[in-house]
Amino acid sequence: MSSGYSSLEEDSEDFFFTARTSFFRRAPQGKPRAGQQDVEKEKETHNYLTKEEIKEKVHKYNLAVTDKLKMTLNSNGIYTGFIKVQMELCKHPQTSQNPGKLASSINGCTNTLHISSTNTVGEVIEALLKKFLVTDSPAKFALYKRCHREDQVYACKLSDQEHPLHLRLVAGPRTDTLSFVLREHDIGEWEAFSLPELQNFLRILDKEEDEQLQNLKRRYVAYRHKLEEALGGMWKPD
Repeated sequence: MSSGYSSLEEDSEDFFFTARTSFFRRAPQGKPRAGQQDVEKEKETHNYLTKEEIKEKVHKYNLAVTDKLKMTLNSNGIYTGFIKVQMELCKHPQTSQNPGKLASSINGCTNTLHISSTNTVGEVIEALLKKFLVTDSPAKFALYKRCHREDQVYACKLSDQEHPLHLRLVAGPRTDTLSFVLREHDIGEWEAFSLPELQNFLRILDKEEDEQLQNLKRRYVAYRHKLEEALGGMWKPD
């Protein structure tokens, strides 16, 4: 990664990398996606916190940390810290290198990400895909927050513009209270695919259709030939 360090330990299930403040900065998008109300609600909480309140929350958070993954508050009010993301993928994603080995190693693992309070869900998704050399579109994936309340587990899809580290700070460091999960995006069957991908699907369908038609023609030709042979044998003179 050009914007930080990256290391992968063979005996560890955690993967560490750094995302700076300017990490994967996107151009403003037009139409907001589903979950905009959650984003606005988070923005209200995020903007409401003063530097002193953030400082107090970071201090309390670090006191409760048991795995040494503490948060650091900068003088400008931006803080950095760690989140853990569980990979729960139903399908093997497309990867650019060693697809079989790499794809099988992605699903089920937990990744520990070092990010900033300014990093969004969309940037975290892109970072995860780049980390594992996944070539699928980020639009095919979504980040969920999993909450535990009164012996019940709730999963809520996060908008691309929400800030995972802010959610982590507010909830505290305990993953049994709040955790993050990466899954395939739960949207329309074809909505996640780009135009070139859809055009490629059409070409594949056309090819499969032609192959099926050719196979069907061959079957009927063979069937007709057998019928003609049978009819010819019935009309042979004794």
